[in-house]
Amino acid sequence: MAFVNYVEGIYVGYKYYETAADEGAINYDEHVVYPFGYGLSYTTFEETIENFDASGDDVTFDVNVTNTGDVAGKHAVEVYFTPPYTNGGIEKASVNLIQFEKTKLLEPGETQTISFSIPVEDLASYDSSEIKIPGGGYILEAGEYTISVREDSHTVLAEETFTIDADISYADGRSSDQVPAVNQFESYSRGNFVQLSRADHFANYDEATAAPLDEYYVMDEVTRAVIEAGSSAYYDPTKYDNASDEMPEQGVDNGLMLYDLVGADYNDERWEQLLSQMTFEEMATLINIGGWQTVAIDSVGKIATSDCDGPAGLNNFITGAYGTAYPAEVLMAQTWNKELLYEIGHSMTAEYVEAYNFGWYGPAMNTHRNAFAGRNFEYYSEDGVLAGYCAVNEINGAIENGMYPYIKHFALNDQETNRCTFLLTYASEQAIREIYLKPFEMAVKGYEGTPIAVMTAFNFIGHQPSTANPYLLENVLRGEWGFVGMAETDYDGSYGYIISDKGARNGNDLNLGFGSAATDQFTDQSATATLAMRQACKNILYTIGNSGYYTFVDSDPSQAPDKMTTTFQGINIGCGAALVVIEALAIWLLMKGRKAAAAA
Repeated sequence: MAFVNYVEGIYVGYKYYETAADEGAINYDEHVVYPFGYGLSYTTFEETIENFDASGDDVTFDVNVTNTGDVAGKHAVEVYFTPPYTNGGIEKASVNLIQFEKTKLLEPGETQTISFSIPVEDLASYDSSEIKIPGGGYILEAGEYTISVREDSHTVLAEETFTIDADISYADGRSSDQVPAVNQFESYSRGNFVQLSRADHFANYDEATAAPLDEYYVMDEVTRAVIEAGSSAYYDPTKYDNASDEMPEQGVDNGLMLYDLVGADYNDERWEQLLSQMTFEEMATLINIGGWQTVAIDSVGKIATSDCDGPAGLNNFITGAYGTAYPAEVLMAQTWNKELLYEIGHSMTAEYVEAYNFGWYGPAMNTHRNAFAGRNFEYYSEDGVLAGYCAVNEINGAIENGMYPYIKHFALNDQETNRCTFLLTYASEQAIREIYLKPFEMAVKGYEGTPIAVMTAFNFIGHQPSTANPYLLENVLRGEWGFVGMAETDYDGSYGYIISDKGARNGNDLNLGFGSAATDQFTDQSATATLAMRQACKNILYTIGNSGYYTFVDSDPSQAPDKMTTTFQGINIGCGAALVVIEALAIWLLMKGRKAAAAA
């Protein structure tokens, strides 16, 4: 097993350098050459703030942008906020991106007015240490707040201040929450490490950033918890059965097809009638065989479908469908252009539609925790707000084409090294929520239209696998944020912690894998297990049934020739055969090695 401690807490990227400079802990110019948000232009601009008002639930103001140069150009208007900080209190960065917009093409001397409306609650901090909120929660602390328009994260062009007279607790929930946010991770994610603190001008910097003194001590401490969390060698599903659960109906004929429920509310009682038509074997097959596809289920009239990589364009090596290669997401984010991101999402997925593919493994929105993460090209930014707005707009462009994007990789998948070997990720809940979940939260709360999907990550949060973490997938994603859709694993390459039964019981619906013996992965056929599988199937059917596979046709697609089943049947058989060959080869090599050792 491998582990990583997020010792920097919320001070990721520019948030550390700006705050440390303000605290006098570093000489900014010695450490930073190109601040976050830095950009060049062939012309120059002037920005002023007008009509500033912070008297209500929203901070509203206008920014006048004037092209003061000699040629036409566009300009990114970057809005940051600075919250009050109490020494030793809730951690806060001194500079935080909160909004941005891109101007139109401005001719020399031309001015454009851009209006902003920022909910005051978006300036709140998460108190995972329970300094002021028992059980954890968001709080807007009393004090002076500054809203600034900046050339980049460091260069202030204009600013306004306002005061919050008394603490505002969001223990009862923010307006954007379906249920109040409370600590869901801290008890098992915090880890045994010193976290970087702003207190006393980052006085603990050396201690927090030092290498672990004894990594094996940390590993030994968590080993048992990881095993109990459930590797395939130790997982016993019957331990989680509830004797009071009642076995639902299966295999009955209620005369419904998936097409009949297109556009139906998620809570429509007909969903239960439709689910009762599925057998245990059909549910197991639907859940387990999700490798770049979802399978056909005849009893409910569900057609086979195709899902494609990737964040930078159509790329399905399974079906052989390829399209235009779009710029990497990190380059998309560097445009600071929401409208352009919408257009990218729309035009990119138009090619998916041409390939009869409405499932998109993207966009990806994990955080650039450091400059060397293996997937930085596939993720937008070091800042969650920039990433969140990019994702929302790209998703909304895709939804116009009937797509169900899989936002990924949920969550804290911020390195590639050891990601498939029980990578234990430790972080404070404040860092998890304010940094690493932020773009996902914005994407879920900000998209408009039909259901989307989520792809979970390989790593663990503490000792909880992201593929089967009820605090992440049920309490936060579906509970707090109100997500309605399906969650799928990343590639299930027979890793010992991607367990179908455990995933279904804890909020994961679909496995990105292949296999002809799908039911073998569900050894417990209890009422508890069956109910969990039924819920997973509902989430899959609801998402597929509201996608272009069903909404872009004039009649029940299950009555038309199946375009995908034959293709994937061959692929599934081939993958199964390949796995058998690989396993046989591994056994042969093992036996050969043992014989050689015995002879020696």
